[in-house]
Amino acid sequence: MEQRIVERKEYLNQLISKKDNGFVKVITGVRRCGKSFLLFTLFRRYLLDSGIPQEQIVCLALDNALNAGARDPLILAEYLNEKTPDPSKTYYIFLDEIQFVGKKKISDNPEITVTFYDVLNSLLQKGNADVYVTGSNSKMLSGDIATEFRGRGDEIHITPFSFAEWYRFCGGDKMERFTEYLTFGGMPLTLAKHSDAEKKKYLSDLFAETYMKDIRDRYAIQFPEALEMVANELASSVGSLTNASKLAAALKTGTGTEIDSETVASYLNHITDAYLFSKADRYDVKGKKYFSYPSKFYCVDPGLRNARLNFQQMEETHLMENVIYNELKARGYSVDVGVVESMETRNGKMQRVTREIDFVVNAETPGERYYIQSALTVDDPQKAEQEIRPFLKLRNDFTKRILITKTAMKPWPDGYGILHVGVTDFLLDELRAL
Repeated sequence: MEQRIVERKEYLNQLISKKDNGFVKVITGVRRCGKSFLLFTLFRRYLLDSGIPQEQIVCLALDNALNAGARDPLILAEYLNEKTPDPSKTYYIFLDEIQFVGKKKISDNPEITVTFYDVLNSLLQKGNADVYVTGSNSKMLSGDIATEFRGRGDEIHITPFSFAEWYRFCGGDKMERFTEYLTFGGMPLTLAKHSDAEKKKYLSDLFAETYMKDIRDRYAIQFPEALEMVANELASSVGSLTNASKLAAALKTGTGTEIDSETVASYLNHITDAYLFSKADRYDVKGKKYFSYPSKFYCVDPGLRNARLNFQQMEETHLMENVIYNELKARGYSVDVGVVESMETRNGKMQRVTREIDFVVNAETPGERYYIQSALTVDDPQKAEQEIRPFLKLRNDFTKRILITKTAMKPWPDGYGILHVGVTDFLLDELRAL
């Protein structure tokens, strides 16, 4: 029986569209989210089906201990040179987890250091290689694409399975599947686990033994216990405002561990560089300016977040907000947390009141923007008024406004022009709200 797979057509089509464009294609994302499968299985199959001979496809997994020698950039360069001998042919080079390649000083001239960037740029100069790499560290890859690849780098950022991808594979009742997705998320290998206990163990081990170990090893963390606590605090507070100073204070209050805010800030950067969490900055909608702090952090996958907390803090409201944020980012939007300030009468006095819009969604088209509120339910009139109040404070702003709730009702606009959408409709993109 043929094994069913998730095709990931959106990402595969991006790779196909960039084939032979003369750029290094850099596939980024948290480890174990499917980068290797996309490249080594789906895209390789496409090339073979397109008539590319197998010997012109060179695959090397650098996180495999058997390939540890190739982590030396000079050895890697020699290997790739041997694999691309014919200048009249195009070779397709797949390098998995490129951040494992270290730096090497030239023995004849110790002032010169060779990195994997040099190796990849030399392949481009050779002219007979189409290069694809995967990586799990944003600082080493996406942040350096423009400079280190001399303007010849393309990033394709992928995530764990979205709810739509996951649902296309699993099927069934949408709301039941959504609840399951909120619990175990969309890490690809969870689909191979047959019981809840197996899924929980896999996700917990993945967080502790892969992600946290990677960070400790890569940055030689001085206070590993504090790093663990920062990860715990981020998981516990998804959808809540925080910053390095607040986290440092929480660590001191909760555990007696005194770590300065600068160290905590560096740990936050390491965790976000590994794509485990993503930061959403606060944006003053009326004043059109950003706040330096505090910010919100969202986990790349709800299952990983839950596993980090031993599946004990299952706040459905925050998990749903996290999933909506991830979906917006996966669709390519820039997402901020909206702040709306207004003067209101309280206790007979005019006071400045700050309200929050969960997401200010900026599209690639200049000036195209959406406001989104996420709420589990608005059955209570007081709760409904609370959720739409920030929208109503923007009377002269005609930006599209969407309220997403956990409902099976079809989308409908209310008397204020706010579009009410069920969360599964939104995630499955059945109404093309965005």
